[in-house]
Amino acid sequence: MIFSMTGYAARTLDVDCGALHIELKSVNSRYLDFQFRLSDELRIVEPALRELFASRLTRGKLECRLNFVSATAHAQSLVLNVELLQRLKSFDDRIRSELVNAAPLAVSDVLRWPGMFAEDALDIEALLPDCLIVAKDVLEDFSASRAREGEKLAAVILERVARMRELVREVAPRIPAAQAAFQEKLKQRLFDAIHSVDDERIRQEVAVFAVRIDVAEELARLSTHLDEVERVLKAGGACGKRLDFLMQELNREANTLGSKSVVSEVSQTAMELKLLIEQMREQIQNLE
Repeated sequence: MIFSMTGYAARTLDVDCGALHIELKSVNSRYLDFQFRLSDELRIVEPALRELFASRLTRGKLECRLNFVSATAHAQSLVLNVELLQRLKSFDDRIRSELVNAAPLAVSDVLRWPGMFAEDALDIEALLPDCLIVAKDVLEDFSASRAREGEKLAAVILERVARMRELVREVAPRIPAAQAAFQEKLKQRLFDAIHSVDDERIRQEVAVFAVRIDVAEELARLSTHLDEVERVLKAGGACGKRLDFLMQELNREANTLGSKSVVSEVSQTAMELKLLIEQMREQIQNLE
């Protein structure tokens, strides 16, 4: 199965004291990179989440958001933790007595302070298994979304491969006749320009030049690399780096084909091949 590096999934798990909400999204990256945005009370679960995600993913920049919503979060009346409030007030007074220019604590800061409300007191240890359960569930959805995107990208790449094969098939039969005509034209020009050189010498020089402009080897290597692209896509897995290398090889052969061309048909084909290779490369940048 082919996986894209871009994906998204979200899950919510109801627990006794509230609900856990987790969200995963990822974009391209050369390596596997994690960004965890967890509420303070759930920071303890980060190592376990990192290990879980690393066991399933190989490339991409993954952002994970996990937070806990208390069952009483939307209650009409909330009970403040008076003891904690007094301690914060004491700290605030003391700090501003030493640092006269210090800004006082804002109400919003106080209300967001961990443990400020009675329902903030959580049994984190009891909540950890639930965190892993919802993380495993969302990871399945996330992997499925990346697989769907990867399938679409693979189809686009295979379309370009088919078009490249078509171009090679179309131009290959025309090359010998076109090169023969060019050799005769070149021989005549040389003969007209250098009357003192015998015809055999001209034929030898043209034969040497013909070897240099022969593109049969480039066309054969192009076909071989296209075979490998199809094989890698069929094998699936984390194939982005391998395919990116194959794009470099295909581009090298297309460049050589263009530089050795002496007929417009081959030059035009080389240009179209390079355009298709670049289109494939853009898609491959999204593959794991």
